[in-house]
Amino acid sequence: MIIRKLFKFENAHIVRGCTTQRCSQNIHGHSYKVEILLQSHYLDHGQMVYDFGLVKHTMKQLIDSFDHAITLWSEDDPQYLEDMKKHSKRWIELPVSPSAEQFARVFFLIIEKILSATQMVNDEKEVMLDSVIVHETDSGYAQAFRDDAYSENMGAISLDAICFSEAITNEWSDVNWWKNILSNILIINPSKI
Repeated sequence: MIIRKLFKFENAHIVRGCTTQRCSQNIHGHSYKVEILLQSHYLDHGQMVYDFGLVKHTMKQLIDSFDHAITLWSEDDPQYLEDMKKHSKRWIELPVSPSAEQFARVFFLIIEKILSATQMVNDEKEVMLDSVIVHETDSGYAQAFRDDAYSENMGAISLDAICFSEAITNEWSDVNWWKNILSNILIINPSKI
């Protein structure tokens, strides 16, 4: 069975190297929708694959980090990166271009890591991330599956290379949240939510 949770955020970017000049040469924004699809062949004590409230609690902070921010590609022009960081308090720097496809891959990797750090306390079994869908517009989206997220052909994504601005990290429930995820020391206990 597959369950789905939908999140929304507003974000700006430039997608260098794309065919459309408006997108590749101009900062522009989107009202993104992110769908997280979890799967399992089992139900917990509440007869759920995974409680939607837990999905919201454990993954909302990640999605909210991108809200009203600019997402930058670390290989963009150094002067552009410096200027954007100078004039925008909320920014995220990724090791890949911030296209819908790469957003879907990045979110897949981070959400999978968050899910693996979650203690299952209600007899949830074999809950896995099926895919992540990132809607950039009402009519266009990208969907990433596990093979896509780890594909070297689409560009390696090192989570260590993702950088969040101080304005974003200061809003987290724990300013060390990202470091803890990267260090595999983040343990989420849903019974304390």
